Amino acid sequence: MRILVVEDEAKVARALREGLEREKYEVVVAPTGEEGFFLVNAQQFDLVILDLMLPGRDGLEVLSTLRKRGLDTPVLILTARDAIEDRVQGLDSGADDYLVKPFAFPELLARVRARLRRGRGDQSLRLKLADLELDLTPRKVKRAGQELQLTVREFELLEYLLRHKEEVVSREMLAREVWKETSRATTLDNVIDVHINRLRRKLDDHFDRKLIHTVRGVGFVLREEQ
Repeated sequence: MRILVVEDEAKVARALREGLEREKYEVVVAPTGEEGFFLVNAQQFDLVILDLMLPGRDGLEVLSTLRKRGLDTPVLILTARDAIEDRVQGLDSGADDYLVKPFAFPELLARVRARLRRGRGDQSLRLKLADLELDLTPRKVKRAGQELQLTVREFELLEYLLRHKEEVVSREMLAREVWKETSRATTLDNVIDVHINRLRRKLDDHFDRKLIHTVRGVGFVLREEQ
């Protein structure tokens, strides 16, 4: 899952990035409201963590403009302002949650998980195929009860394959939906193949039944080996 952090304090931004990446989220940091506004419009994120007191375009302006344009991505506000009227203003501007600085990181993580659960709407949070289980909430993958250690990209790749299990997915589909690349580049095919091979080693090498299969000239399919 991809999280955009819009925060101008370098120390806070670095702590957020490091902490969230330890939880296997993919994190992009924007130091200004303008850059955050541009990134939200140019890329896809599952959650935005937005500071209110930003240089130039402040957080409330960014948030209200995004909501007017129809953005429905969950937004968690971070701010030093703790007055009731400030909270009301933030929520009225379209925020989904509000956390006052300084905050405990475990509380931030709990709020992030809650927002991501709600933000996924009708999408299942637990995906299964044969003895493979992927749980989106704690971001864990198990095969035959054994937990597998995946990178952020491998996790996203497996999630996409599981949501399309028993369907052939092309490299173009993976480039667009997992790597978020709108224009096809053949150099990305090699990157996708490398990640598929790494995922296959972790997912299949130590198990009798193979799940990831290559469809020559087309792409890949995740299905239980007959």
